[in-house]
Amino acid sequence: MLKRADSALPTRCDQILLVSSLILVSLGLTMVFVSSTFLAQHQYQDPYFFFRRQALYALVGVGILYLGRHIPYQSYQRYVYLFMVLTLIGLILVFIPPLGAKVRGAARWVRLGPISLQPSEFAKLAMVLFLAYSMTRKQEKMKDLTIGFLPHILVAGLFVGLIGLESDFGTALTLAAIVFIMLLVGGARLTYLGITAGLGAVAVTVMVLKDPKKLARFFSFLDPWKYGQDAGYQLKQSLLAIGSGGATGLGPGQSRAKLFYLPDAHTDFILSIFSEELGFVGVFLILALFAILIYRGILLSLRAPDTFGSYLALGLTLVIGLQAVINMAVVSGMAPTKGLSLPFLSYGGSSLLVNLMSVGILLNISSQIKKPGAPAASPPKAAEAAGKPS
Repeated sequence: MLKRADSALPTRCDQILLVSSLILVSLGLTMVFVSSTFLAQHQYQDPYFFFRRQALYALVGVGILYLGRHIPYQSYQRYVYLFMVLTLIGLILVFIPPLGAKVRGAARWVRLGPISLQPSEFAKLAMVLFLAYSMTRKQEKMKDLTIGFLPHILVAGLFVGLIGLESDFGTALTLAAIVFIMLLVGGARLTYLGITAGLGAVAVTVMVLKDPKKLARFFSFLDPWKYGQDAGYQLKQSLLAIGSGGATGLGPGQSRAKLFYLPDAHTDFILSIFSEELGFVGVFLILALFAILIYRGILLSLRAPDTFGSYLALGLTLVIGLQAVINMAVVSGMAPTKGLSLPFLSYGGSSLLVNLMSVGILLNISSQIKKPGAPAASPPKAAEAAGKPS
C-alpha cells in the first residue's frame, strides 16, 4: 500500500495551485449543468443527468486529490510498473466486448457496471510516472540510444499505438507530445528526437490521407465555412457561438448553441458555450486560471526536492496544460478538431479524476519543497530506497 506522508513532512502546500484548480472544477460543474440540460432532457428525460454524474466524479476526484496531497510522491516509484501493466490491460479491454464500449465508432471506454472509464486518460498519468522514474534512474545515460532513448520510445509507441487504434487520435498525439517534451528536457539527443518526430509526422500524414474522415476534418479546418454543412459543421457552430458572445456574453444560461446547434456542447466544445454566455471576459478568466496552474506546475518542477519530483511535476503539468492548449486551439479554429476535452471543465469522469489526481501529486511535491532557513524534508526510507538506481 502507498504510505501517507510522515508527520514530520511540511504540511503547507501550494495554495494558489489548489485554489485555481478548485475554481476550474466549480466552473466546470456549472457549465456542464448549463450546457447539457436540454440534451439530457431529450435523451434521458432528466435535465440533471449529466450534471449529477459529473458532480459525483468531482466529489470522488476531490477525495483522490486529498489522498494524493498526503501520499509522498516518492512512493509511486515502487508501483510504476504495476500502473503501467494495469493501464495496458485497460487499453486492450476496450476492444473486447462486452467490457469494451463503442461510441460513434470509437472504442475508448471500459464499462464496469454503471461506471465507464476511459483507459487512455489514465495512460497519460501512467506514462508520466514511468518516464519520470526511468529518466531519474538513467540520468547519466539519457544520451545513449539503447539505454536512454529506445526503451522509452518503444514503451511510449506501444501506448500511443493502442490509443490510436481506438480512434482516439487527439489523445494519441497529446501523449506523443508529452513524451517528446519530457525526453527533450531529460537530455535525450536532439538527433534521435528529430528523427523520431519526422517519422511520426510521416505516419500521421499517411493516416490522415488514408482516412476520409480525418482528411475531411483537415480541409474543414482550413475553411470551416465552405464545409459548414458537413465536416466543418461543428467548428462553424463553435465559431458562431464564440462570436455571438462578444466582450461580455449573452448572459448565464442564454446560450443558443446548446439548443442542439453545437454537437458535444458539454464535452469537447464547452468553452464555446462559456464564451457565448460570458464573452471574452469569461474566457479570459479561464485562460488566466490555466496560465496560473501551468506556471505553478513549472515552478514546482524547477524547485522539486529531487530529480524524480522535477520530472514528475513537469509531466503532470503537461498532462493538464498541453491538453487545455490543444482544446482551446480546436474550439477557436486554430487546430483541426481532435475530440479532446478541456481539463476540469468538460463532461467526462475519467479526465476529471486523472486531472485532480495530478493536482494532488503536485500539491504533495510542493509540500516537500524546502523553504529558506527550514530543514530539508526527508522522504520515507522505503520510498527513498525505491527510487535508487539498481
